[in-house]
Formats: sequence, structure tokens, C-alpha cells
Amino acid sequence: MLEFLTENLLWWHWIIFGILLITVEIFIGTFFMLGLGVAAIIVGAIVFFYPLTLEIELIIWMLLSLVSIAIWFKYLRDKSVENSGQSNYSLKTRGTIEEPISAYGRGKVKFDRPVLGNTIWHATANHDISLTSRVKIIEVKGQLIEVEEI
Repeated sequence: MLEFLTENLLWWHWIIFGILLITVEIFIGTFFMLGLGVAAIIVGAIVFFYPLTLEIELIIWMLLSLVSIAIWFKYLRDKSVENSGQSNYSLKTRGTIEEPISAYGRGKVKFDRPVLGNTIWHATANHDISLTSRVKIIEVKGQLIEVEEI
């Protein structure tokens, strides 16, 4: 089989292989296969101008593929964080008191951006906080959020 490929694999086979990989990428949509396809097309162009052995062609394709994968992980991969669960709030999240909070009592806070999927939460504090005061999160305790005045 290897002898057959060595004798019969031409430069345009690499181009077709690259186009097939890019076509697969169209249906996947991750940009991962795009780099592999471009690497195959580059190998086809190199072999067109400078004939090489099959082993060298494969090595060049693998190296170009590894470079494209590294570029994909570094720059193109989706880095968005899942917004479900208890991992999407920040202690820097600010809000405004909508129901006053008495010391160690409950009130309501409307946060500037969603905290665990909601913008309005029942909150508690260690001291009195009046209506329309700005607060920040200290800690999330189950269904209550402890806040302090800014």
C-alpha cells in the first residue's frame, strides 16, 4: 500500500484532500479542520514546484497541521465561559438596593448584570443599608447573597 501511494500520489491529490477537509469544516464550524485542509493545500503547492518523497510530504503536512492546531488553540478557539451554575458571578458585581436591608435581615438587590442567571436577588448584610444604596457582593450563601455598601 505504501509503495502504491509513493508511486501514485501526485500534487493534486494533496489539493483535493485539502479541499475535502475544508468542506468537512463547513459542516463542523470549529475552524479546526480548516488548518488541516490549508496545510494539505500548501503541501500540494510545494510538491507541484519541488517533488518530494511521500515521507517528507507527510512530515511537512504534520508539522503544518501542528502549527495550525497551535494557532487554533491560541487565537481562534471559543473562550466563552458557560453561564450556568454558580461559576458566573464575580465579587466585583455591583447592584442597587431595591428593598432596604436591616442589620442581619433581608432585602432585595438589583444587580447591574445577572448573578447566577438573575438580576434581582434577596440579600443580607451585617449592617443597615438604605434604599438606592450601591452595594457589592461579599459572598453567595445558597439562595441569599451577602452584600456590603460601597
